[in-house]
Amino acid sequence: MKTISELVAAYKSGDTTPVEVVKEYFATIKKDDADIHAFLHLYEEEALEAAEAATEIYKKGGRTAPLLGIPLAFKNNILIKGRLATGGSKILEKYTAIYDATIIERLRDAGAVIVGSTNLDEFAMGGSTENSAFGPSKNPHDIDRVPGGSSGGSAAAVAAGFVPAALGTDTGGSVRQPASYCGLVGYKPTYGAVSRYGLMAMGSSLDQAGPLTHTVADAKLLHDTMSGLDPMDATTIADDTYPTVETKESYTFGVPRSFLKNGVDEDVLKTFEDHIESLKAAGHKVVDIELPLFEAGLAAYYIVMPAEVSSNFGRYDGIRYGLSVDGDDLLDVYKKSRAEGFGNEVKRRILLGTHVLSSGYYDAYYGKAEIVRRKMRQELNDTFKKVDLILTPTAPTPAFKLGEQEDPLSMYAQDIFTVPVNLTGVPAISLPMGTVDRDGKSLPVGVQYIAPHAGDERLFDAGVRIYDKARSNHSHS
Repeated sequence: MKTISELVAAYKSGDTTPVEVVKEYFATIKKDDADIHAFLHLYEEEALEAAEAATEIYKKGGRTAPLLGIPLAFKNNILIKGRLATGGSKILEKYTAIYDATIIERLRDAGAVIVGSTNLDEFAMGGSTENSAFGPSKNPHDIDRVPGGSSGGSAAAVAAGFVPAALGTDTGGSVRQPASYCGLVGYKPTYGAVSRYGLMAMGSSLDQAGPLTHTVADAKLLHDTMSGLDPMDATTIADDTYPTVETKESYTFGVPRSFLKNGVDEDVLKTFEDHIESLKAAGHKVVDIELPLFEAGLAAYYIVMPAEVSSNFGRYDGIRYGLSVDGDDLLDVYKKSRAEGFGNEVKRRILLGTHVLSSGYYDAYYGKAEIVRRKMRQELNDTFKKVDLILTPTAPTPAFKLGEQEDPLSMYAQDIFTVPVNLTGVPAISLPMGTVDRDGKSLPVGVQYIAPHAGDERLFDAGVRIYDKARSNHSHS
């Protein structure tokens, strides 16, 4: 599977052209995506036009944009002008975006070729892509299993070799968990590093867009292209918002041991311990730390996130846009449109959020969760005075079978290591750390590195040296 940097090198040397590469990717998609269902929409004509333009530029041999001729796929909750933006929901089944998201603009300006839009859990609510109104995506490593969620279509597209990289969104682990299940690099930036303008809002204080790639270097390239201040999103941050986080020759990793005691699969733990040994062998230091509030993060997250969902989803009312079902009066239109348009998980989160924001419960639930969140940030700040990076498995298990996690609570438990990152706004990366055997198949599992606020460069530095280097040695041996 080609990486972005390998494709750019091949274009520059004339070994291949963007037209040849894009045609090859579409041929693979047409052959294999019926089994995987990674894509909801393909834009073949537009992609080939962009590839032809890129091929001409390479032929002239001048200076080129960093992503010129690179095919990318985008989760279908990221707006692409003139294209269907369904968010994986029936309520927006026929909704066409009227503008480009900022990240789409920035990646287009850098020369990227947009191949299509990928499947997702409805409005990014879920951890398996089984909640899509348009059917589930499958894991290319074992099509009886989920690719993770909610950016499961994007992860499946990269893992299946349909594109070299794809974009997802991460509200509680929705880029990192599918990266873990599909054997990819998944990146969740510092909150505010990347514009949310043109992303369908789920939890506005939690959402960030991030890349799914084969290497850390590719993730860094996409992140650097997308990031930066945006006048259309007041939560974007300038480079000097936080103190500079240095890169180092060797890092001290902190492992919250008590956090790993419950619910983590034995094979995942063993692979995690092997990863710790490899870090030590490479000259890094690994110490035990305590993060008691971090461990309570899941409870706070499932109050804060539904509250923000409840507030953000008032806009889907059957009047402004999307599905509208006739009713006897205005209230009846609201009720019928929402009842028919939303799936069960979306309804569940709206109800939960409306409850925690309601009079008499606001302080008891939402107010308390926000206090916990503040204290979690403080706990992290104190911890990062002692260690450079925090280390956990990305997910407690490998990919589970389609239909296996019927109970919402067991599904939510898959997020124990990822949601505290979104609650606190710090950056984190998921790297492939090995495989575990299930039913005679090798399933990937991921390791998560967490850095302080604005520690994005530190994560990229550690990831390139620890993961990309090993990957490159492995492919050359």
